[in-house]
Amino acid sequence: MNKSTLDSKKQQSDARLHANYRRLVKLQALSHSFRLLPKWQAKSQMAGRHHSQFRGRGLNFEELKHYQVGDDIRNLDWKVTLRTGQAHVRLYSEEKDRNVVILVDQGANMFFASTDTMKSVVAAEVAALISWRVLREGDRIGLMIKKTDAYTWSEPMRGQQHVLHLLKNLSETNQSLNVSSVDKTSFSETLTALAKRDLRQSTVIILSDFLSLNEDDISKLKNIQRSNDLLAIRVSDPMEHAIPDHGDWVMGDGNYQFSLHQQQQISKVNQHFSATTAENAKKLNYLMARHNLPLVELSTNGNHLSQLKRAIGA
Repeated sequence: MNKSTLDSKKQQSDARLHANYRRLVKLQALSHSFRLLPKWQAKSQMAGRHHSQFRGRGLNFEELKHYQVGDDIRNLDWKVTLRTGQAHVRLYSEEKDRNVVILVDQGANMFFASTDTMKSVVAAEVAALISWRVLREGDRIGLMIKKTDAYTWSEPMRGQQHVLHLLKNLSETNQSLNVSSVDKTSFSETLTALAKRDLRQSTVIILSDFLSLNEDDISKLKNIQRSNDLLAIRVSDPMEHAIPDHGDWVMGDGNYQFSLHQQQQISKVNQHFSATTAENAKKLNYLMARHNLPLVELSTNGNHLSQLKRAIGA
Protein backbone atom coordinates (compact mmCIF):
# COMPACT_ATOMS: atom_id res chain seq x y z
CA MET A 1 0.00 0.00 0.00
CA ASN A 2 1.57 3.32 -1.08
CA LYS A 3 1.79 6.48 0.99
CA SER A 4 -1.02 8.31 -0.83
CA THR A 5 -3.40 5.40 -0.12
CA LEU A 6 -2.45 5.43 3.55
CA ASP A 7 -3.00 9.20 3.74
CA SER A 8 -6.37 8.78 2.04
CA LYS A 9 -7.44 6.14 4.56
CA LYS A 10 -6.42 8.41 7.43
CA GLN A 11 -8.52 11.22 6.01
CA GLN A 12 -11.51 8.88 5.79
CA SER A 13 -11.15 7.56 9.35
CA ASP A 14 -13.81 8.25 11.95
CA ALA A 15 -13.34 11.84 13.16
CA ARG A 16 -14.54 10.78 16.62
CA LEU A 17 -11.59 8.41 16.99
CA HIS A 18 -8.75 10.38 15.47
CA ALA A 19 -8.16 14.07 14.80
CA ASN A 20 -8.33 14.81 11.10
CA TYR A 21 -5.78 17.38 9.86
CA ARG A 22 -8.24 18.89 7.39
CA ARG A 23 -10.81 19.24 10.16
CA LEU A 24 -8.27 21.00 12.40
CA VAL A 25 -7.53 23.42 9.56
CA LYS A 26 -11.22 24.06 8.88
CA LEU A 27 -11.73 25.07 12.50
CA GLN A 28 -10.20 28.41 11.51
CA ALA A 29 -13.67 29.39 10.29
CA LEU A 30 -14.97 29.22 13.88
CA SER A 31 -12.20 31.31 15.42
CA HIS A 32 -14.14 34.55 15.01
CA SER A 33 -17.00 33.37 17.21
CA PHE A 34 -15.28 33.69 20.60
CA ARG A 35 -12.50 35.49 22.45
CA LEU A 36 -10.15 34.21 25.11
CA LEU A 37 -11.98 35.05 28.32
CA PRO A 38 -13.20 38.59 27.62
CA LYS A 39 -15.77 38.59 30.44
CA TRP A 40 -13.49 38.52 33.45
CA GLN A 41 -11.04 41.14 34.65
CA ALA A 42 -7.74 39.92 36.00
CA LYS A 43 -7.16 40.54 39.72
CA SER A 44 -3.61 39.26 39.86
CA GLN A 45 -1.00 41.70 41.11
CA MET A 46 0.95 40.96 37.95
CA ALA A 47 -1.94 41.79 35.67
CA GLY A 48 -1.28 44.78 33.46
CA ARG A 49 -3.73 47.10 31.72
CA HIS A 50 -4.85 44.51 29.24
CA HIS A 51 -8.56 44.54 28.45
CA SER A 52 -8.86 40.77 28.30
CA GLN A 53 -8.57 38.35 31.20
CA PHE A 54 -4.98 37.65 30.31
CA ARG A 55 -2.21 40.12 30.99
CA GLY A 56 -0.56 42.01 28.18
CA ARG A 57 3.06 42.97 27.86
CA GLY A 58 2.47 46.58 28.84
CA LEU A 59 2.02 49.97 27.18
CA ASN A 60 3.60 51.42 24.04
CA PHE A 61 4.60 55.10 23.88
CA GLU A 62 2.64 56.85 21.12
CA GLU A 63 3.25 60.62 21.26
CA LEU A 64 3.72 63.76 23.34
CA LYS A 65 0.97 66.36 23.65
CA HIS A 66 0.31 69.55 25.59
CA TYR A 67 -1.20 68.98 28.98
CA GLN A 68 -4.93 69.68 29.22
CA VAL A 69 -7.19 69.70 32.24
CA GLY A 70 -8.21 66.14 32.97
CA ASP A 71 -5.03 64.49 31.70
CA ASP A 72 -3.34 62.07 34.07
CA ILE A 73 -0.53 64.01 35.76
CA ARG A 74 1.31 60.73 36.27
CA ASN A 75 2.06 60.80 32.54
CA LEU A 76 3.77 64.21 32.68
CA ASP A 77 7.09 64.23 30.83
CA TRP A 78 9.15 66.43 33.12
CA LYS A 79 12.19 66.64 30.84
CA VAL A 80 10.16 68.00 27.93
CA THR A 81 8.14 70.23 30.28
CA LEU A 82 11.30 71.80 31.73
CA ARG A 83 12.93 72.17 28.33
CA THR A 84 9.95 73.83 26.64
CA GLY A 85 8.43 75.62 29.59
CA GLN A 86 5.05 74.07 28.79
CA ALA A 87 3.50 71.00 30.42
CA HIS A 88 3.57 67.91 28.19
CA VAL A 89 2.14 64.45 28.80
CA ARG A 90 3.08 61.17 27.22
CA LEU A 91 0.35 59.19 25.47
CA TYR A 92 0.46 55.41 25.48
CA SER A 93 -1.38 52.68 23.63
CA GLU A 94 -1.95 49.19 24.91
CA GLU A 95 0.40 46.54 23.64
CA LYS A 96 -1.79 43.49 23.37
CA ASP A 97 0.42 40.85 21.83
CA ARG A 98 1.55 37.99 24.03
CA ASN A 99 2.88 34.47 23.94
CA VAL A 100 0.24 31.78 24.23
CA VAL A 101 1.55 28.29 24.98
CA ILE A 102 -0.74 25.27 24.77
CA LEU A 103 0.12 21.94 26.38
CA VAL A 104 -1.96 19.17 24.79
CA ASP A 105 -2.14 15.79 26.48
CA GLN A 106 -2.07 13.06 23.82
CA GLY A 107 -1.11 10.21 26.10
CA ALA A 108 -2.61 6.72 26.06
CA ASN A 109 -5.04 7.73 28.82
CA MET A 110 -6.64 10.23 26.41
CA PHE A 111 -7.57 7.54 23.88
CA PHE A 112 -10.87 6.85 25.60
CA ALA A 113 -14.55 7.71 25.30
CA SER A 114 -17.78 6.05 26.33
CA THR A 115 -20.08 8.47 24.52
CA ASP A 116 -19.09 10.16 21.25
CA THR A 117 -15.59 11.59 20.83
CA MET A 118 -12.23 10.44 22.18
CA LYS A 119 -10.70 12.67 24.84
CA SER A 120 -7.59 12.93 22.66
CA VAL A 121 -9.67 14.29 19.77
CA VAL A 122 -11.48 16.77 22.03
CA ALA A 123 -8.12 18.09 23.26
CA ALA A 124 -6.68 18.30 19.73
CA GLU A 125 -9.68 20.14 18.26
CA VAL A 126 -9.87 22.60 21.14
CA ALA A 127 -6.13 23.27 20.84
CA ALA A 128 -6.59 23.91 17.11
CA LEU A 129 -9.50 26.31 17.65
CA ILE A 130 -7.58 28.25 20.29
CA SER A 131 -4.52 28.38 18.01
CA TRP A 132 -6.57 29.93 15.21
CA ARG A 133 -8.02 32.47 17.65
CA VAL A 134 -4.55 33.40 18.88
CA LEU A 135 -3.41 33.87 15.27
CA ARG A 136 -6.44 36.08 14.58
CA GLU A 137 -5.51 38.26 17.58
CA GLY A 138 -1.96 38.67 16.30
CA ASP A 139 -0.28 36.85 19.17
CA ARG A 140 2.42 34.19 19.14
CA ILE A 141 1.42 30.57 19.60
CA GLY A 142 3.61 27.79 20.98
CA LEU A 143 2.72 24.14 21.42
CA MET A 144 3.90 21.32 23.65
CA ILE A 145 2.46 17.88 22.87
CA LYS A 146 2.56 15.20 25.54
CA LYS A 147 2.98 11.93 23.61
CA THR A 148 3.04 8.36 24.89
CA ASP A 149 6.82 8.10 24.82
CA ALA A 150 8.07 11.70 24.77
CA TYR A 151 6.99 15.28 24.30
CA THR A 152 7.52 17.80 21.52
CA TRP A 153 8.04 21.53 21.89
CA SER A 154 7.45 24.29 19.33
CA GLU A 155 8.57 27.82 20.16
CA PRO A 156 5.88 30.54 20.14
CA MET A 157 5.73 32.18 16.72
CA ARG A 158 3.27 34.06 14.55
CA GLY A 159 1.96 33.20 11.10
CA GLN A 160 -0.46 30.87 9.41
CA GLN A 161 2.26 28.52 8.17
CA HIS A 162 3.47 28.11 11.74
CA VAL A 163 -0.04 27.19 12.94
CA LEU A 164 -0.47 24.73 10.05
CA HIS A 165 2.83 23.11 11.00
CA LEU A 166 1.67 22.78 14.62
CA LEU A 167 -1.65 21.24 13.58
CA LYS A 168 0.10 18.77 11.29
CA ASN A 169 2.29 17.57 14.17
CA LEU A 170 -0.74 17.42 16.45
CA SER A 171 -2.85 15.37 14.04
CA GLU A 172 0.00 12.93 13.36
CA THR A 173 0.55 12.42 17.08
CA ASN A 174 -3.17 11.92 17.62
CA GLN A 175 -3.47 9.38 14.81
CA SER A 176 -0.66 7.30 16.30
CA LEU A 177 -2.85 6.50 19.32
CA ASN A 178 -4.62 3.14 19.43
CA VAL A 179 -5.89 0.56 21.92
CA SER A 180 -2.36 -0.82 22.30
CA SER A 181 -0.82 2.54 23.24
CA VAL A 182 1.04 2.57 26.56
CA ASP A 183 2.40 5.64 28.32
CA LYS A 184 6.17 5.62 28.81
CA THR A 185 6.31 9.36 29.55
CA SER A 186 4.14 10.65 32.37
CA PHE A 187 2.07 13.81 32.45
CA SER A 188 4.13 14.88 35.46
CA GLU A 189 7.38 14.64 33.46
CA THR A 190 5.86 16.80 30.74
CA LEU A 191 4.80 19.42 33.31
CA THR A 192 8.38 19.47 34.59
CA ALA A 193 9.66 20.11 31.06
CA LEU A 194 7.10 22.88 30.57
CA ALA A 195 8.01 24.55 33.86
CA LYS A 196 11.67 24.68 32.80
CA ARG A 197 10.80 26.76 29.72
CA ASP A 198 11.16 30.54 29.82
CA LEU A 199 7.44 31.27 29.92
CA ARG A 200 7.41 34.58 31.78
CA GLN A 201 4.42 36.79 30.99
CA SER A 202 2.81 34.13 28.82
CA THR A 203 -0.66 32.64 28.70
CA VAL A 204 -0.37 28.91 29.38
CA ILE A 205 -3.33 26.68 28.49
CA ILE A 206 -3.24 23.02 29.51
CA LEU A 207 -5.58 20.46 27.94
CA SER A 208 -5.72 17.13 29.76
CA ASP A 209 -7.97 14.83 31.76
CA PHE A 210 -5.72 15.49 34.80
CA LEU A 211 -6.50 11.99 36.10
CA SER A 212 -2.94 11.46 37.31
CA LEU A 213 -2.73 14.85 39.04
CA ASN A 214 -0.80 14.73 42.33
CA GLU A 215 0.52 17.23 44.86
CA ASP A 216 3.84 17.53 43.05
CA ASP A 217 2.00 18.41 39.83
CA ILE A 218 -0.03 21.06 41.67
CA SER A 219 3.23 22.62 42.88
CA LYS A 220 4.52 22.72 39.30
CA LEU A 221 1.32 24.39 38.12
CA LYS A 222 1.60 26.96 40.90
CA ASN A 223 5.18 27.74 39.84
CA ILE A 224 4.04 28.25 36.25
CA GLN A 225 1.19 30.44 37.48
CA ARG A 226 3.46 32.77 39.45
CA SER A 227 4.65 34.58 36.35
CA ASN A 228 2.07 33.54 33.77
CA ASP A 229 -1.66 33.31 33.25
CA LEU A 230 -2.69 29.67 33.57
CA LEU A 231 -5.90 28.16 32.24
CA ALA A 232 -6.70 24.49 32.88
CA ILE A 233 -9.12 22.78 30.50
CA ARG A 234 -10.15 19.36 31.76
CA VAL A 235 -11.51 16.78 29.33
CA SER A 236 -13.58 14.15 31.07
CA ASP A 237 -15.83 11.22 30.24
CA PRO A 238 -19.01 10.25 32.14
CA MET A 239 -17.57 6.82 32.96
CA GLU A 240 -14.72 8.45 34.86
CA HIS A 241 -17.30 9.71 37.33
CA ALA A 242 -19.31 6.50 37.63
CA ILE A 243 -19.90 3.33 35.63
CA PRO A 244 -23.49 2.16 35.08
CA ASP A 245 -24.67 -0.19 37.82
CA HIS A 246 -26.17 -2.68 35.40
CA GLY A 247 -24.42 -5.36 33.37
CA ASP A 248 -21.02 -7.00 33.70
CA TRP A 249 -17.87 -4.92 33.27
CA VAL A 250 -14.27 -5.85 32.57
CA MET A 251 -11.67 -3.25 33.52
CA GLY A 252 -7.93 -3.26 32.87
CA ASP A 253 -4.80 -1.20 32.46
CA GLY A 254 -3.27 -2.99 29.47
CA ASN A 255 -1.51 -5.57 31.65
CA TYR A 256 -4.11 -6.72 34.15
CA GLN A 257 -7.89 -6.88 34.12
CA PHE A 258 -10.71 -7.85 36.43
CA SER A 259 -14.44 -8.39 36.13
CA LEU A 260 -17.17 -6.43 37.86
CA HIS A 261 -20.56 -8.07 38.05
CA GLN A 262 -21.79 -7.61 41.60
CA GLN A 263 -23.61 -4.46 42.71
CA GLN A 264 -21.36 -4.16 45.75
CA GLN A 265 -18.22 -4.25 43.58
CA ILE A 266 -19.56 -1.62 41.18
CA SER A 267 -20.60 0.66 44.07
CA LYS A 268 -17.12 0.43 45.57
CA VAL A 269 -15.48 1.34 42.25
CA ASN A 270 -17.89 4.25 41.78
CA GLN A 271 -17.09 5.58 45.23
CA HIS A 272 -13.41 5.59 44.31
CA PHE A 273 -14.12 7.27 40.95
CA SER A 274 -16.29 9.91 42.60
CA ALA A 275 -13.76 10.68 45.31
CA THR A 276 -10.84 10.91 42.86
CA THR A 277 -12.73 13.12 40.42
CA ALA A 278 -13.98 15.42 43.18
CA GLU A 279 -10.50 15.79 44.68
CA ASN A 280 -8.90 16.64 41.34
CA ALA A 281 -11.65 19.15 40.59
CA LYS A 282 -11.19 20.75 44.00
CA LYS A 283 -7.44 21.17 43.46
CA LEU A 284 -7.82 22.61 39.97
CA ASN A 285 -10.69 24.90 40.99
CA TYR A 286 -8.61 26.31 43.83
CA LEU A 287 -5.66 26.85 41.51
CA MET A 288 -7.78 28.68 38.93
CA ALA A 289 -9.57 30.74 41.59
CA ARG A 290 -6.26 32.29 42.67
CA HIS A 291 -6.32 34.44 39.53
CA ASN A 292 -10.08 34.56 39.09
CA LEU A 293 -10.02 32.14 36.17
CA PRO A 294 -12.56 29.38 35.61
CA LEU A 295 -11.78 25.69 35.44
CA VAL A 296 -13.13 24.77 32.02
CA GLU A 297 -14.74 21.33 31.84
CA LEU A 298 -15.29 19.63 28.48
CA SER A 299 -17.07 16.35 27.83
CA THR A 300 -16.66 13.58 25.27
CA ASN A 301 -20.33 13.93 24.25
CA GLY A 302 -19.42 15.62 20.96
CA ASN A 303 -20.33 19.19 21.99
CA HIS A 304 -16.87 20.21 23.19
CA LEU A 305 -16.49 23.23 20.89
CA SER A 306 -19.80 24.70 22.01
CA GLN A 307 -18.89 23.97 25.63
CA LEU A 308 -15.59 25.79 25.17
CA LYS A 309 -17.24 28.89 23.77
CA ARG A 310 -19.80 29.00 26.56
CA ALA A 311 -17.11 28.56 29.19
CA ILE A 312 -14.64 31.21 28.06
CA GLY A 313 -16.93 33.72 26.40
CA ALA A 314 -18.77 33.62 23.07
